[in-house]
Amino acid sequence: MTGGPQAGQPVVPASVPLTPAWPERAAWGTAQSLRAWQAAALEKYFTESPRDFLAVATPGAGKTTFALTVAAELLGRRIIDRVTIIAPTEHLKTQWAEAAARAGIPIDPNYSAGQGKTSKDYVGIALTYAGVAVNPLAHRIRTERFKTLVILDEVHHAGDALSWGEGVREAFEPAHRRLALTGTPFRSDINPIPFVTYAPGDDGIPRSLADYTYGYGEALADHVVRPVLFMAYSGEMQWRTRAGDEISARLGEPLAKDQTAQALRTALDPAGSWMPSVLQAADRRLSEVRRHVPDAGGLVIASDQDSARAYAKLLKTISGESPVVVLSDEKAASKKIAKFTDSDDRWMVAVRMVSEGVDVPRLAVGVYATRISTPLFFAQAVGRFVRARKRGETASVFLPSVPNLLVHASEMEVARDHVLGRKVNDDGDIFGAEEDLMNQANATEAASGDEMMGPWEALGSQATFDRVLYDGGEFGHEGEVHVGSEEEMDFLGIPGLLEADQVRDLLRTRQSERAAKTKRAKPTEGDSVAQVSTHEQLAILRRELNGLVAAWFHRTGQPHGVTHAALRKETGGPAAAVAGADLLRKRIDLVREWAVRKSS
Repeated sequence: MTGGPQAGQPVVPASVPLTPAWPERAAWGTAQSLRAWQAAALEKYFTESPRDFLAVATPGAGKTTFALTVAAELLGRRIIDRVTIIAPTEHLKTQWAEAAARAGIPIDPNYSAGQGKTSKDYVGIALTYAGVAVNPLAHRIRTERFKTLVILDEVHHAGDALSWGEGVREAFEPAHRRLALTGTPFRSDINPIPFVTYAPGDDGIPRSLADYTYGYGEALADHVVRPVLFMAYSGEMQWRTRAGDEISARLGEPLAKDQTAQALRTALDPAGSWMPSVLQAADRRLSEVRRHVPDAGGLVIASDQDSARAYAKLLKTISGESPVVVLSDEKAASKKIAKFTDSDDRWMVAVRMVSEGVDVPRLAVGVYATRISTPLFFAQAVGRFVRARKRGETASVFLPSVPNLLVHASEMEVARDHVLGRKVNDDGDIFGAEEDLMNQANATEAASGDEMMGPWEALGSQATFDRVLYDGGEFGHEGEVHVGSEEEMDFLGIPGLLEADQVRDLLRTRQSERAAKTKRAKPTEGDSVAQVSTHEQLAILRRELNGLVAAWFHRTGQPHGVTHAALRKETGGPAAAVAGADLLRKRIDLVREWAVRKSS
């Protein structure tokens, strides 16, 4: 018997045209067609017809639409007859089901292994990684019964030797097709990811191989994502240690690992002066953005529930409006997020759960107020702000000037792969790999684990504006820039609607105009690098390097982030954001050497 569905099976819809991203928020100029990367990835998928396919695309690029288009086409061609979607959290599971419904693919987001069957009205089910790990055998049996496409959303969470990875491998090994998606194809450990191909790199160390990659730099050039301005804030911190010693340090200066952690913890203390100052600056930035984007919203990502509630109180005092507070990934929290998404409320405060996959396209201003600092968590958190709705929207993320976060911000354009065979150095990672965090993603967040830090007492904190990091470069003013000053407003007052090139040009113009004004007001003998403080000296050298990198971009078209990565590879050492004076001089000399070679 051929043609038509088998008895007892749901009627499969024909493949349907999908907008580039859900819901109705296609990027400028793409409303009636798939984005170029989605079309190219689809062509490769159906040309090769692989059993396993890994698509790596920057957050906000439209991975969901790509996956649902693949599913609709496979269903229409009768290559598969069921779809199983795996997501990290309950909220994302529901979000996938809603998107699939709009694509004409009915998905049951409430399915559990214990019920065995689901309604004939559904073509598939949506699960969490945690739910699969509870009873992988039951899901394996279901997978074997039907020709199943398994969509593994944010597959980097499923590492082997961990319960999620083991469960995924056991449950979906017999799947007819597997489509893995991620915006960040790297983990903070060396556990391989199920169904992902690895191959040795030039150094012999295995790295993940993506079947299709679409990075942030490409998406920015295509106007698919927003440009992100990172507003870094420094300042003086004072705290008392377990031994009763009182320590004072400047946030962002070279410190021992435990002192960096204590300084950051002091800065994020809601009872100090640093957080209120940064929240006030972020609210001013949000007001500026809302001049051009009236429904723009802000998000504060907190470390724990107590801090989240305290930040919400501060924001109410600052803005005059009560923020939406989201404390855990429960049904009530999902409803809060959905309500915030459709409103024009100013602020939402959340703990972890809004860091990945949760889709609130109007988020334009963020405050990174958590001590979690893995590259994965940072990239996923920033991904909440990059989703473009119309051309010209910008995003701003406020963060503490600590070395690891500055490095993450400066390397936004650098593509990463999951590397096996070597231990990851987590000297800059206060809490270690992100897996422990995600294992708690479906539970209420406990207090932040302060006991890991040892006895401590914050004595005081003061915030100062440090610099803006954008497109691999840094922009700021000489000397100490106080919160609320005209110098700070040079950057907080940047319009909310600008093209990426316009953002870069405006940052450079405001920096140079202020520098010229300052120079006219100062005696000339005070201007040499040798006569300024170490902090100012490093700032001058970074600006010189960034100016040369910008000139190299205009000459070659090579993105700033790629050039900085090449310089770092040649000279060794950390990213420019935290490099020392000697290393910065080496990179300055190297760029000049490149320019001479190209000229000759």
